[in-house]
Amino acid sequence: MATKRAKLNGLTEIYRYLRRNQTPIYVVMPTPFNLMGLDQWVGGLEFVNYFDVFEEQHPRVFIPAKINAPVFQSMEDVANYLVDHPQFRARVKQREPGMAIFVMFDEKTEELCEDVGVKIALPSHELRSRLDSKIETTRLGNEAGVDSAPNIMGEADSYKKLRALARKGRLGTDLVVQTPYGDSGRTTFFIKSEADWDKFSAKIIGQKLKVMKRLNHLPGTIEGCATRHGTLVGPVMTDITGFEEITPYKGGWCGNDISPALLPEGVPDQVREMARKFGDRLYQEGYRGVFCVDFLLDTDTNTVYLGELNPRVSGATPPTNLITSTYGGCPLFLFHLLEFMDVDYEIDIAEVQSRWNHYDYWSQLILKQTEDKVELITKAPRSGIWRMAEDGSIAFQRPARNINALGGENEAFYLRVYGAGEYCYHGADLGCVLARGRMQSDDRQLLERAKRWNAAIKAEFETVPIQTSTELSMPADMSAGKWF
Repeated sequence: MATKRAKLNGLTEIYRYLRRNQTPIYVVMPTPFNLMGLDQWVGGLEFVNYFDVFEEQHPRVFIPAKINAPVFQSMEDVANYLVDHPQFRARVKQREPGMAIFVMFDEKTEELCEDVGVKIALPSHELRSRLDSKIETTRLGNEAGVDSAPNIMGEADSYKKLRALARKGRLGTDLVVQTPYGDSGRTTFFIKSEADWDKFSAKIIGQKLKVMKRLNHLPGTIEGCATRHGTLVGPVMTDITGFEEITPYKGGWCGNDISPALLPEGVPDQVREMARKFGDRLYQEGYRGVFCVDFLLDTDTNTVYLGELNPRVSGATPPTNLITSTYGGCPLFLFHLLEFMDVDYEIDIAEVQSRWNHYDYWSQLILKQTEDKVELITKAPRSGIWRMAEDGSIAFQRPARNINALGGENEAFYLRVYGAGEYCYHGADLGCVLARGRMQSDDRQLLERAKRWNAAIKAEFETVPIQTSTELSMPADMSAGKWF
């Protein structure tokens, strides 16, 4: 790790220290999406990716040759493949020991990193897994004085028992049922009748459940960073979820709106205070660094409730770092790195936080393949800046490696995942569109510009059908599908 040195005092010394850093920091992920642009702030940082989304034009991206790639079932599989790759191991051996950052990893990743001599600059897998439970999140929130929506914990193996549980919690009959682990778009079930129960029961029976009263609500997200000086929090975002043009998953996350006018007066302050208190409680639990909290705004009462915890770098990280660096002078993730580097520092946390509370309109869309088919991609849109004409057509304008290169609201930064020679399939992440302005209305309807960007980017793909048979093995980049 970096040589122990005197305490850093203030942001200027922190900037200088990180820009002069020579300790290797490997960002090991399917694409650079989650920490895109961080290399401009941190010396020694390198992206180690599976997908070559910048076509060998990014000087800080290393793509190991595809050697015996398995069928990936998860982002953990991708992480393990990359860390165990002989080219990555050789690269680490040539340099001094460094740090690695992942979105998702498991016990095998920890073993591989120890073997190769790389420190994981994140809380342990065991701690992250425990905190990732919606049951545990609720418990910690209660201890931190952060309320969840009216709920009760328990198990149910029949609709009758679910109703009995709901009556005990005085939750009514229109229920939201969550299982402890998994993406909320696939592990949250809306049940108000026995027919609903019959539809979802196979995914519910035998699991601990969080049963909630269904509210008229607005879902949102905020990212924080739990540090030795307290918890810093980023911009308040609302979620873009479930639009069938963008995602095949009902209730599935497909982007975020970031705007100072999205929520009623006073609500953003409630959200920031909720995230701060929750982050401080996480730090007491031994968790440090970035985390993402989903919240629910009860639109009937303007009450903010704790939703889910994502104890990791998340899909909210790119806009968080964009906003905090563009409007506040430094990305939130810098403070995550400081927690795992051998350096002490001092900051005025209130002053830093105040820089991040005022910002403009931004949005991101996560574009998924919505058609239920598997095809070979023969042509794919390039990563970089695209411009939309008044008729909704788009044209590539210029290469770019981060969001800051955008001009007006008629431009968007597109980061692709799949390219020519790879496969698209139902539910696959095709890429991400990040733009100035909004993609969703105040009443949570997809704006016409969002529909146009979604349709125009997808129209840039050219594909051919593939012959399916029992002998066809699934390509290595398929199956997991969720890369953000």
